[in-house]
Amino acid sequence: MYVILGGTGNTGKHITETLLAAGKAVTIVSRDASKAEDLVAKGAKLAVGDLHDTDFLSKTFTGARAVYSLVPPKWDVEHWRTYQVQISTSIALALHSAKVPYVVNLSSMGAHLPEGAGPVSGLYYLEQMLNTIPGLNVLHLRPGYFYQNLYGVLDMIKHMGVIAQPLPAEFKFNFVHTSDIAAVAAQRLLALDFTGHSVQYIAGPKDYSFADAAAFISQAAGKDVPFVTSTVEQSVEGMIGAGIPAAIAEPYGEFYGSFSSARYLADFDRKTNVIEGQITLEQFVKNEFKYALEGELVA
Repeated sequence: MYVILGGTGNTGKHITETLLAAGKAVTIVSRDASKAEDLVAKGAKLAVGDLHDTDFLSKTFTGARAVYSLVPPKWDVEHWRTYQVQISTSIALALHSAKVPYVVNLSSMGAHLPEGAGPVSGLYYLEQMLNTIPGLNVLHLRPGYFYQNLYGVLDMIKHMGVIAQPLPAEFKFNFVHTSDIAAVAAQRLLALDFTGHSVQYIAGPKDYSFADAAAFISQAAGKDVPFVTSTVEQSVEGMIGAGIPAAIAEPYGEFYGSFSSARYLADFDRKTNVIEGQITLEQFVKNEFKYALEGELVA
């Protein structure tokens, strides 16, 4: 039996569908039963509960051969890092209590940094907690920047006509589609071919800049949507102005401040320990993002 945290999310849903198609028993953990109806119809078992609830997780994990773990984003917390540590601790305690033998953990590129990378540094602590559990074989997935994060600039495009980020226009980095991440996770969950503590980086087919993203979006929109380099302070103020709590916006400012640094990128090398996905950024914009630009729902 497999347990998938965030089973209705960007990666969890694809993983669940792949495991079910392979004939595996899957339990998905979700806070909202209504979002899981299609997966339950396909054969998944649903466990509704809060990841803060260690007893709930322990019972859900009991008997599992493997768990897919993550700390889901939550946009109304009073302190981002505290939330991350609380969820990480709850997951780790439950895994230890249930004696789960395998975990594939969704982390992030940059999670080798205990401080200085905002919410990504919070994932360092989940990795370290899982690494302390006796007898647990854990694979940490460290993907790059999700293509789907671009949905966060939709309002900016619609109301300001630009994409503004606190990064140099020429700075290219690892973008990746969440379905490519899910494909790697599902394959490793099915194989369970890892032992001890290991890390796997996941990248898109090539690196892109936000200027590249703006060019693809301009093509999809049929009008020029230029990229503008903002300051970290401007980006934080913009997030707060859009209704994101300062407790979340400020750590993201720290993240963007470190994102293009050698320190953040030090542990990532496309030539070693990197699995490259199939979906290009241009394909994502053409086949998915453009429909959000037109005001349509994105599946």
